[in-house]
Amino acid sequence: MRQAGRYLPEYRSLRAEAGGFLDLCFTPRLAAEVTLQPIRRFGFDAAILFSDILVVPHALGQGVRFETGEGPRLDPIGDATGLARLRERVDADALVPICETIDRVKGALPPEVAFLGFCGAPWTVATYMIAGRGGDEQKAARLFAYRDPGGFGRLVDILVAASAEYLAAQFSAGVDAVQIFDTWAGILPPDEFVRWCVEPVVRIAALVRRQVPGAKIIGFPRGAGSSLVHYVDAVPVDAVGLDWMIDRDFARENIQSRRPVQGNLDPLALVAGGPGLDRAIDAVLAAFAAKPFIFNLGHGILPETPIAHVERMLAKVRGGGA
Repeated sequence: MRQAGRYLPEYRSLRAEAGGFLDLCFTPRLAAEVTLQPIRRFGFDAAILFSDILVVPHALGQGVRFETGEGPRLDPIGDATGLARLRERVDADALVPICETIDRVKGALPPEVAFLGFCGAPWTVATYMIAGRGGDEQKAARLFAYRDPGGFGRLVDILVAASAEYLAAQFSAGVDAVQIFDTWAGILPPDEFVRWCVEPVVRIAALVRRQVPGAKIIGFPRGAGSSLVHYVDAVPVDAVGLDWMIDRDFARENIQSRRPVQGNLDPLALVAGGPGLDRAIDAVLAAFAAKPFIFNLGHGILPETPIAHVERMLAKVRGGGA
């Protein structure tokens, strides 16, 4: 999950240098340095490309900006007129800086460190594109999908093609695997989950592997709960990310028996530290370490996380104690 961020003083320094958040994402020298900072400090086993899921709407022609203390803001797509303003395909030139970042990072990483790229899943990205922001349980997108499923389907089609092209470009630039983040998958009822979360990612995986045979893909439908079984049955991912809310016995018996899993430490346990963190780590390892497993958080590292707690977690996971 997210490695870089405001919990690192070296990140805050570069963020100030860059100015806007998108400027940081689209400046290869700075984005590469941010990607490498957590590897230098912590020696993680994999590096995660520093970027954002909203670079795809940006490359489709939607206005995207990040406001300090407020998060992302987009020019909302409220109806068919807004949808018509989008490009049918991504502007490949808009994503060239990200591929340059990947090339820079790949050249600087130790050979034993894997390199992960990512994109947002169509459902999650669409929720931001329609509402222009997050929050309110993504109500605007849910209403759009119910009221105009044809129009919403056209947006998803655009995002499927754009996401597949973007991920294939990341592989060509040098990443070893990619993860598809569906942060808002858990707010949909089962039928809508299949329609808007499962089926689009099946299509993305097929399109990517048509260009990159054998591409390694991790799926992360956050909050999917028991619907994760259907996701694993239908989506040809190589591993599955687990959020911190899922029952670990259920996940071990029904998900890990079919795919390697990654996760699922509660990010707030990492903020809390101390014995509570130790117990949470032990519980994750006890549940999953006997089978193919990537120790990870159940979502990204929070800005208020003390660096010492990250170090404590790594020492414990690697067998060195706290």
